[in-house]
Amino acid sequence: MEFRLSDKSLLPVLTALLLLGSGLSLAVGAMHITWQDVVAGLLHWSWPGALDLDVPDQYALVLGEIRLPRLLLGLIVGGTLGMCGAVLQGMFRNPLAEPGIIGVSSGAAVGAGTVLVFGSVLAGTLGAFDTFGSWAGTLFEQVQWFLLPVFASAGAILATWLVYVLGDRGRSVVMMLLAGIAVSALAGAVLGMFAYVATDTALRDMTMWQLGSLAGASWTSVLVTGCIFIASSVLLWLRAGDLNALLLGESEARHLGVDVHGLKRQIIVLNGIAVGAVVSVSGIIGFVGLVVPHIVRLLRGPDHRFLIPYSALLGGLLLTVADTIARSVFAPAELPVGILTAIIGAPFFLFLLWQQRRQIV
Repeated sequence: MEFRLSDKSLLPVLTALLLLGSGLSLAVGAMHITWQDVVAGLLHWSWPGALDLDVPDQYALVLGEIRLPRLLLGLIVGGTLGMCGAVLQGMFRNPLAEPGIIGVSSGAAVGAGTVLVFGSVLAGTLGAFDTFGSWAGTLFEQVQWFLLPVFASAGAILATWLVYVLGDRGRSVVMMLLAGIAVSALAGAVLGMFAYVATDTALRDMTMWQLGSLAGASWTSVLVTGCIFIASSVLLWLRAGDLNALLLGESEARHLGVDVHGLKRQIIVLNGIAVGAVVSVSGIIGFVGLVVPHIVRLLRGPDHRFLIPYSALLGGLLLTVADTIARSVFAPAELPVGILTAIIGAPFFLFLLWQQRRQIV
């Protein structure tokens, strides 16, 4: 017997858990802040001087400039990865599909690494000239926020397309996994070459990317990734009915009037843009897109009309809680959240492989 929750019961539960996890994320850390001070500090940061609140200025600064953007970025990144994992599994009709496993995140990291490494090298080269040096460095810093998600999205789209084509268009589990391994290995080699020629600053940023972290959260990154997340989630949700038809098989979906190839092209592009945007600011955070859709299917079923939004909610919740644990357990030091999600997700992936072993063979 399968356990199912109705929409009326699951949505309030997820919302309540999300609010609780968000509150813990704001309160817990190297500097512990009480719940009352969290509310007062956010009000003081939002309207300084307008409200007579007895709260230290440092609380308002930490909450408004560090923890709140990090919380929002965690919700966006986790929501994007959960949603994209659900959509990829629907497109490939394979429960093992996930942006990190099949190399999509690695492709995005290559695109973002291209901007950091070659941009810093170019800026350093031009810096040798007194006339253009400072101007080039300033220009690169101003356009970097735009170039990073663009190049990362291009890398993610290319990686998804390669896995789709090399993996027998998603019809074979073995070919899909082998294609993902090949793409990830190629991306790892390119990143290694980048690390060899990178400056110290770019090398440090690339190292954090490969581990996955939300430490670089800022209001700019929240705004850029938030807009991309909203747009991509709406467009993907509008194709939920076609994804449901695709679960029956490509021939059956065509008989129902679905443009299968057009649907897959749209998913590849939208998935690449969304994953590329979040990888450009958080790095490679794996297994969120693998674990979350399975949990939602167990609770609500395979209907993509509910699977997509609920995977986004649960993905944001999971990453927010994981990030809170990662920066609190070893405080004041910080454990990269990608390591923690791998510790949780890798055994789950092995369990799925064990379940799928007969189909794979």
